Amino acid sequence: GLDLGGDSTPTMASIVDMYSLSCPASAPFFGYFGAAAAMFLANLGAAYGTAKSGVGISGMGVGRPDLVMKALIPVVMAGVVGIYGLIIAVIISTKIKAPTMTDGTMQPQYTLFAGASHLAAGLAGGFSGLAAGMAIGVVGDIGTRALGQQPKLFVGMILILI
Repeated sequence: GLDLGGDSTPTMASIVDMYSLSCPASAPFFGYFGAAAAMFLANLGAAYGTAKSGVGISGMGVGRPDLVMKALIPVVMAGVVGIYGLIIAVIISTKIKAPTMTDGTMQPQYTLFAGASHLAAGLAGGFSGLAAGMAIGVVGDIGTRALGQQPKLFVGMILILI
């Protein structure tokens, strides 16, 4: 219970304990924001990569429809970037712990340090996915158009995408 110290006014020591200093109620917000940022940014990159590569495939497919199936590889690679963002988000969100009941009081289990580190991890993974998706989109667009003009460039395009 709450120590009232002799009168009806709670003391600061009874309100602020070690749990509330290291595990504030805002800590899960930062963790979940990191998970959401990873998923959002990586899928934004995947969408851009898919759209930009699709434009290149459409342009190339008019003149060389026989190469369209080969040219779909950048679209698949862009989609994988989005899946990486989802994986990061799932890993982060499973690490967030709900408060537990101990001796009649709710005790938080998720520290501010964990929330900040999960936010940083989600932002790093998300921005990496965004950059990778944009790079795949540019290479996919130009690479598929070049593939339509010279089919021997296929292996080179794949190596650039990797």
